[in-house]
Amino acid sequence: MNSRPSYREASRARLRDILISATRDLAVERGWENVRIADVAHAAGVSRQTVYNEFDGRAGLAQELALREIDHFVTEVRSRLFDHGNDVRAAGHAAILYTLQEAARNPLVHAILTSVRGGADELLPYLTTRSGAVLAAAGAVIEEWAGVHLPDLDPTAVALAAESIVRLTISHIILPLASPAESANVLAEVFVRMMR
Repeated sequence: MNSRPSYREASRARLRDILISATRDLAVERGWENVRIADVAHAAGVSRQTVYNEFDGRAGLAQELALREIDHFVTEVRSRLFDHGNDVRAAGHAAILYTLQEAARNPLVHAILTSVRGGADELLPYLTTRSGAVLAAAGAVIEEWAGVHLPDLDPTAVALAAESIVRLTISHIILPLASPAESANVLAEVFVRMMR
């Protein structure tokens, strides 16, 4: 059985990637509140209708853009967790530090955190009120890591620790009160205690 995508599926995936990349570039350059479908279409070299066909408007673009950024962060978090095996402190610290440092230097995260508030399809809710995708993806990676390296831990406790540390890390992204290194030290200690 051939599992390779058809030419049509591959073309559509490339188109969606181009549109999301154009959206990201515009959001970083102008702020999300100033990104229009027409701008995305122009930047990608397609019609406005093509963008609407793929994403059904700004809300769909916002969601896909958020999901792509989440996927990038989670892939890197997974790598850092697994690099440290069963050392809970080292694994947690590496994953949290990466997340906080990357969020601090990521131009899209900066654009999200400094954007004008109030739009129904703004990007900030993907870190706050609609953060289910972040919690699910990051939580699953932590649970996967614990299942491999700490198989004796109670899965319910691991799930609670995972959700809690992700929420705390997000809060430090949104309202940083210390440097990423200082926050990572504190959050790693919290993670160790929750995983006991």
